[in-house]
Amino acid sequence: MAVVGRPNVGKSTLMNAYLGEKVAIVSPKPQTTRLRQLGILTTDAYQIIFVDTPGIHEPTHKLGEFMVQVALSALADADLILFVVDLTEPPTDEDQRIADLLREHAPEVPVLLAMNKLDLVDIKHLAENVAAFQDMIPDADWTTGSAVTGQGRDDLLRRIVAALPEGPRYYPADQLSDAPVREIVAEIVREKALYRLQEEVPHSVAVVVEEFKRRHENMTYIAATVYVERVSQKGILIGSGGRMLGRIGKDARAEIEALVGTKVYLDLWVKVLKNWRKDEDALRRLGYRLPKR
Repeated sequence: MAVVGRPNVGKSTLMNAYLGEKVAIVSPKPQTTRLRQLGILTTDAYQIIFVDTPGIHEPTHKLGEFMVQVALSALADADLILFVVDLTEPPTDEDQRIADLLREHAPEVPVLLAMNKLDLVDIKHLAENVAAFQDMIPDADWTTGSAVTGQGRDDLLRRIVAALPEGPRYYPADQLSDAPVREIVAEIVREKALYRLQEEVPHSVAVVVEEFKRRHENMTYIAATVYVERVSQKGILIGSGGRMLGRIGKDARAEIEALVGTKVYLDLWVKVLKNWRKDEDALRRLGYRLPKR
């Protein structure tokens, strides 16, 4: 099942809520998700594979093009499309563009419209916003709810289960994702940078894990490089006396230790890779594989 929507509507938060674990990173900043992220929910009755995708938006650089292509490619193999929207406002141009793309790229795939952030809606505008989203994609089943508070989440899950076809279980019952540990660690570091940094700097951050070694049974050594696009951003990320980088490392280390099950020595380095979001070669070097034309 492909989970799609514009940036910052709550796709990753919703998937994490169903899994009971944080598989996809989240932050208040749009375009947090850059890669396809698999989430596997297994019960005695079923196994649901969520494919969380980057927010679909009008790209302004090569990284943005990559993110949109990742989202669109997830539609091809989907048995169901979960289209998540923000109910606190009427449909935006981006919402309408996504609805058009679904009709263009996956006309035969059923769509379930999840109107999220019900807990934040001004009640005066609730009915008109619901009606506007229904009009935008009239053939879709729909429901309202909140990924954060849990309101409507059980109802949405029942609709998902009912809409998905029966099939084999592809993953063990205890597996939550197919992402390699190194990739998860890199994403955790990036998430903490997103929370700590302001303005344009967070969107210029990429993280690559260079070394991952179990030093002994109680200690794992991890070296990671945090890339930014400009020298000025490097200074902001490091902070006075290295304090900002230290805070990011401390935030990340606690979560990584829970992931790997040992104490972690996290060695963070900051490098400048000029305008990497606009450079295809740099994107490939950082693990963003642009589709061949």
